[in-house]
Amino acid sequence: MKISRAQAQANRARVVAAAAELFRARGFEGVSVGELMAAAGFTHGGFYNHFGSKEALAAEALTGAWDEMAGERAKARDLGELLDGYLSAAARGAPGKSCPAAALAGEVARATPAVRQAFADGLEGMVGEVEAGLSGESPEGRERAVALVAAMVGALMLSRAVPDGHPLASELLSATRRQAKKALL
Repeated sequence: MKISRAQAQANRARVVAAAAELFRARGFEGVSVGELMAAAGFTHGGFYNHFGSKEALAAEALTGAWDEMAGERAKARDLGELLDGYLSAAARGAPGKSCPAAALAGEVARATPAVRQAFADGLEGMVGEVEAGLSGESPEGRERAVALVAAMVGALMLSRAVPDGHPLASELLSATRRQAKKALL
């Protein structure tokens, strides 16, 4: 039974969305093609109708994850609110629903050029949005934004690496949030 082009596109989008969440939650190597397809509601056999490789899906899923996060960042009224959400216990506990940088940076460093480029493009977007949100025009705006994003991502990554319930997990988030807000002034 042949499906329409629109249905094929919708099916592909379901696979990309499932992959974006699963890759962030479990890493690229932590999820099989079969698991990705099952999460999207399909069988393993249909994967290659949509993607040439798992790496091709990874690049597309990263782009989708970054787009999702851009939408979330756009909901924040200002950078202070963005920091509150990004550096929260909720974000720490939901890697599949939060920033791809904090979830996948270590793996992306060893990934294919296409995956690394998708990551870099998304990270550039995040830096640009943070830079646009900084108060006042200054020649150091880009540098401040890069440093702020690096601190945010690093704090969330480190917090996730600490065992649940360990005081350092929340301290990493709260200290970074406070210091970052001071830097916004």
